[in-house]
Amino acid sequence: MRISRLVELSGVPATTLRFYETVGLLSPQRSDAGYRLYGEEAVQRLAFIGAAKSLGLPLDEIAELLGVWQSGACREVKAELRPRIAVRLGDAERRTTELAAFTATLHRALEHLDALPDRDSRCDPGCAFLASDHTVPAPLAAPGPIAAGAGAERWRTAPVACSLTGEDVADRAEQWHGLLAGADRETIDGGVRLALPAERTGAVAALAAAGQQCCPFFDFRLHLDGPVLRLEIRAPADGAGLLAELFGPVAV
Repeated sequence: MRISRLVELSGVPATTLRFYETVGLLSPQRSDAGYRLYGEEAVQRLAFIGAAKSLGLPLDEIAELLGVWQSGACREVKAELRPRIAVRLGDAERRTTELAAFTATLHRALEHLDALPDRDSRCDPGCAFLASDHTVPAPLAAPGPIAAGAGAERWRTAPVACSLTGEDVADRAEQWHGLLAGADRETIDGGVRLALPAERTGAVAALAAAGQQCCPFFDFRLHLDGPVLRLEIRAPADGAGLLAELFGPVAV
């Protein structure tokens, strides 16, 4: 089948299918005229990829699982998949605990704020979140500036947790792929550097800000150099798969 038919059957955008090809998740044949041709197995393969992505698995792990899924028995897929899910479940439960503690802190601060009388004087330490018993738990406290010599950059040790799942990841990847089309790429420590026209700066900055909201472990750096925007994106080792999925393969 042609790529348009695969899009229709799978619901996966053509840009995502082409990206999956570049990272080795799909291997279409080519017609004499150069068109991509897919077998019926591609639909099942994409369903497996989508299911694995919905569990938060990065592309490098999905590629490993695909090899087992394609050539192994169901029990082998189960044996490979279970520990990966268990790790992500532990991470999710930890984040849930932290979020519950943070939510309780906000409720207490709001209750304290509502109980305070309206005054014309300045705020003092007894006001709302300034009270000592309403401090934000340390795991969720906003990080302060890193002093000179205080250690490695925060992104290197930041927990890899992203609120994007399933098709949201594919949609975000499609946005980045379109915005970064034609960019020159090179590998850097922990990520990729791209050079693209400066007129895309506004759109890049907006999408980078959105990326920080859903995936705060990404480190974005923008540098305007005359007519060229130089964009650097870095991530911890555990986030390398999502970095590749969103920002495309890196030329070496």
